[in-house]
Amino acid sequence: MRNIFFIVVNCAMIRFHIHQKNPHKRIISNAVEVLNEGGLIIYPTDTVYGIGCSLYNKTALQKLYILKKKTKFDPISIIVKDIQQASSYARISNFAYKILRHCLPGPFTFILPSSREIPKIMLSKRKEVGIRIPANEVCQAILENHPYPLVNTSVNLQADELLNDPEEIERRYQYEVDLMLDVDWLPEAKESTVVSLINDEILVIREGKGNLDTLFS
Repeated sequence: MRNIFFIVVNCAMIRFHIHQKNPHKRIISNAVEVLNEGGLIIYPTDTVYGIGCSLYNKTALQKLYILKKKTKFDPISIIVKDIQQASSYARISNFAYKILRHCLPGPFTFILPSSREIPKIMLSKRKEVGIRIPANEVCQAILENHPYPLVNTSVNLQADELLNDPEEIERRYQYEVDLMLDVDWLPEAKESTVVSLINDEILVIREGKGNLDTLFS
């Protein structure tokens, strides 16, 4: 019998240049289609470039965790379009609501008790979730056209080494991510400020781009 050999070809990432303030609808539709099919995408936020996938696609979640070498004990946030959507995935007290309303959209990640809507792969024993609402038109356009939040993690090589050059990002992830939305270099790229609001207490876990004075004003 003749031997049959299969050659597996990794498809290179598709990279679209997109306008930061006025994203093209067709390009956004392409990104949403990739998310619907279980793919990973790279996109700009108001802090740094992020890598994300659809919250309820288990295959995509597993790919993202493997790519970033993360486990359920490593924090990963979700990006939602507004506080109303956030309330489906996190338990938001009146105390937390006032802070979210004052600070978001903006460069903050708020740690809150998770609801049952968060997939188990993302939950440690503490059952908490990071919530982000970036002040970024590209993110908002994606979420307006995709029914679920994005599971989000920063584009970096190491925890302290962010990637902001689209050319370098493409070289690094060209065979691991399906699509990239490129808005050129992000100004003042810096990770979000991470704040825990568990038990109605403000605890700054990581100081980043967000202005801490906003939390207390």
